[in-house]
Amino acid sequence: MIKYSLVGYDSSDTSQRAFRFAMELARCSGGRVRVVYVLQVTQGGADACSLMITDESRNRSEELLTELRQIAPDAGERVDLEITHGSPGDVLVNQVRQHPDIDHIVIGHTSRGTLGRWLLGSVSEDVLAGAHVPVTVVR
Repeated sequence: MIKYSLVGYDSSDTSQRAFRFAMELARCSGGRVRVVYVLQVTQGGADACSLMITDESRNRSEELLTELRQIAPDAGERVDLEITHGSPGDVLVNQVRQHPDIDHIVIGHTSRGTLGRWLLGSVSEDVLAGAHVPVTVVR
């Protein structure tokens, strides 16, 4: 039985559906959900990026908790939230390594087309290629 699901979350419709799915699993199994929101640093020096990440993550944490509670009122009881930075696919795969209790990943699927995948990559492809736990892709 799945006890600890990891959800990649970015406030999109598909990530909200993925979060709902993971919460349903957690309710059925008495488990928990780890929600990871990834800030992507695209430009600026290391100092500027560090300041941006620190400020943004402080502000975003409370906003995200409020948003997650609107989707699932019991989120406060079942959710562990982390805001981090990096490449979303890599971050999710590394979360499983860092938190060995995670036994399942849930991600939303977003269609970007060939050019979008080439430029930005595909989080679901990265996770499916690198994960050693079951992965559910929610559309």
